[in-house]
Amino acid sequence: MNFLHKTLFAILASLTVWGIAGMSAFAFTTNNAGTIFNSYADAFYVLNGTNGYFKDDQTGGIADFWKQAEEIECVIDAYEWTSNKEYKVMTVNLLNGFEKEHGTNWSSNHYNDDCMWASIAFARGYLVSGNPTFRDISRWNFDLVYARAWDTQLEGGLYWTTTNNTKNACVNGPGGIAAYLLYQICGDAGYQAKAGNIFKWERSVLFDPDTGAVADAISLHGRVHSWTSTYNQGTFIGLANFLGQIGDATLAANYTRDHLASAGIMPQYGIAGNNSGFNAIFFRWMTRFMRDHKLQGTYEPWLQANAEAAWNVRRNTDGLSWCQWQQPTPTGTNLHSWDCIASLEALQMVSPPLSASADKLAPVPGLDETKSNASNP
Repeated sequence: MNFLHKTLFAILASLTVWGIAGMSAFAFTTNNAGTIFNSYADAFYVLNGTNGYFKDDQTGGIADFWKQAEEIECVIDAYEWTSNKEYKVMTVNLLNGFEKEHGTNWSSNHYNDDCMWASIAFARGYLVSGNPTFRDISRWNFDLVYARAWDTQLEGGLYWTTTNNTKNACVNGPGGIAAYLLYQICGDAGYQAKAGNIFKWERSVLFDPDTGAVADAISLHGRVHSWTSTYNQGTFIGLANFLGQIGDATLAANYTRDHLASAGIMPQYGIAGNNSGFNAIFFRWMTRFMRDHKLQGTYEPWLQANAEAAWNVRRNTDGLSWCQWQQPTPTGTNLHSWDCIASLEALQMVSPPLSASADKLAPVPGLDETKSNASNP
């Protein structure tokens, strides 16, 4: 894209973010959420019987452990927002496929954060489907990881990996969320206490109460890695929201908006790497916090502008939109499913800026509801 086109795109994005001249003529609609979901599913979703999975990229493979778990969560988000029963079926099939691929015992995965992300996905899958197997998988693996990851070094906190070198936001935020979900599901006050203790530790060690920034990690030598990211901000917001810590959640939300965004648009983390889906995780927990406390007037125009940017950069050939929201998605690039998940999530989680009919969403390509063993009340 030449300099003139880049400049024009940046101007349009900026106008959208700040609401100048109202929302642009390019505003997304409710139907666009279904369209981008179908494009994503058509490109990446594979179903074998009742076992589903998302491909690593458009040519094949399987998205790895934590990315698959987060992509499943995006389907759960779409179901919760739309009540489209096909997304519920898809959720069950994807969790079945995850279990087939990784089993029910994740102790061989030395990344504690991976296991916590998947524990969240299975807990939420239980809440969607009522399948007790999903609940039990979530609970067993949470207990396993908590037992090996929490200790009194640095006055608490969960280690990132089984090498026990650093304690990171990327495991403590998700670990606290998983604990709170298990408390909701099982009614066990022990999980509520674990969620509270994890939050208390993360807040005291990695969170800056003056700015709202969540640092990435702390080493056993006490050196704080101050790099901030949208996914760590997002899980801190999600856990704070669950625990009623509204002031801290607000600080973290404001820091993300005011310091991590560029002209209001979320960071561009690059493609084909570990970070390209970070914004999806932020959108999940930020929009939940916003709705729970009726803060749409404060945050929704900003989030809408990002969803609109995601929609506007999609490519015509297959409808995919990558994570670089200030540049058009290039034709001919083989995209990873993780590269496109933030755009999918943004359109699912943010209400359109203009009134749009909530028409029945089109069926997911290749999804046969009769192939699922999920109950559909």
